[in-house]
Amino acid sequence: MVAQTDFSEQAITLQLTDEHRMLRDAVRSFAQNEIVPIAAELDESGEFPMDTIKKLGAMGLMGIEVPEEYSGAGMDSLAYALAMIEIAKADASHSTIVSVNNSLYNYAIMKFGTEEQKRTFVTPIASGEKIGAYSLTEPMSGSDAGTMQSRAVLNAAGTHYVINGRKSWVTSGPVADYVLLFTMTEPEKKHKGVTAFLIDTTLPGFIRGKKEPKLGIRASATSEIVYENYECPVENILGGVGEGFKIAMTALDAGRIGIASQAHGIAEAAYEASVQYARERIAFGGPIGQNQMIQQKIADMKTRIEASRLLIYNAVQAKERTKLNGGRYTLEASMAKLFASETAAFVTDEAVQIHGGMGYSKELPIERYYRDARITRIYEGTSEIQRMVIARQELGLR
Repeated sequence: MVAQTDFSEQAITLQLTDEHRMLRDAVRSFAQNEIVPIAAELDESGEFPMDTIKKLGAMGLMGIEVPEEYSGAGMDSLAYALAMIEIAKADASHSTIVSVNNSLYNYAIMKFGTEEQKRTFVTPIASGEKIGAYSLTEPMSGSDAGTMQSRAVLNAAGTHYVINGRKSWVTSGPVADYVLLFTMTEPEKKHKGVTAFLIDTTLPGFIRGKKEPKLGIRASATSEIVYENYECPVENILGGVGEGFKIAMTALDAGRIGIASQAHGIAEAAYEASVQYARERIAFGGPIGQNQMIQQKIADMKTRIEASRLLIYNAVQAKERTKLNGGRYTLEASMAKLFASETAAFVTDEAVQIHGGMGYSKELPIERYYRDARITRIYEGTSEIQRMVIARQELGLR
């Protein structure tokens, strides 16, 4: 178990413990030795990396903050961010799968679930035995969750909700064993009429739709899911009827730290490759790193990366304080996600430029970093949504 860092209001700086460093180094070693060699092939084929995901589960990385009694690692939010960064540096697809299981699926159930729900729906996910998914988006409903068209209607006996509708962009949808589903039970109440359900994908009425052909994170399987008279028992409601929107937004706070960490890892990988290339590539009689224009790029990349790291650590501190004092960390998570994702876009673009033609070639992973970085400004809330969230928090328009 990782030693807990002091996240109190009096803690001015966040220090990595020896246990955090051991975790980071272990994840880095696994990612570089087990994931990097297969990343390009998986990107090309789009095959879900089940073998390495199960190995990550055996290391405790599919339930990093889940207590050990539910087969998790019992670590803290900083451990999660460190692990995400190292996995994303190796392959963003793997980190996407890890992020969804940890911050959207497990986190929501551990915070709002009953004891039976935790044991049934978290334990096999945290161990890596099974895969979880989070399903909020619909074809015509993204950030505006109050307009979703899917419906859950209580049957006459009061024992099951009958669910119908189509959900889209479900990460791990093609392989998920359980899904945290958000759908309308009282549509007249808009977002206050959303309820969260824990879905067993083996039951009748659960239909996996088309797998999405994506620009990046191609080995992270994404699909539509169709519900046709799917019967979900009432005991599988997470929280209470009408509490789904609150649960979804709470989970997205955690998810935004995960995506910020993912973006940071992608940026670090692109930056480190660029520094090495600037030292080794010879042009006009010397390494291109001697040229001031290249030096400017390296300086700007490094500065933004370090600023991202501090914003992520700030969000981690805020999240840990809520475990002690309650409340939310929406502002800190949104700022970290916004800045880190836009940093990943900037850094990967500059990395392509530094590498020139080789940056545009699939012979190097630079173009993959560039493609993978693009999604970080979209999912778990677009950059535009993050700016709106931040501004509304500051203006008191909650």
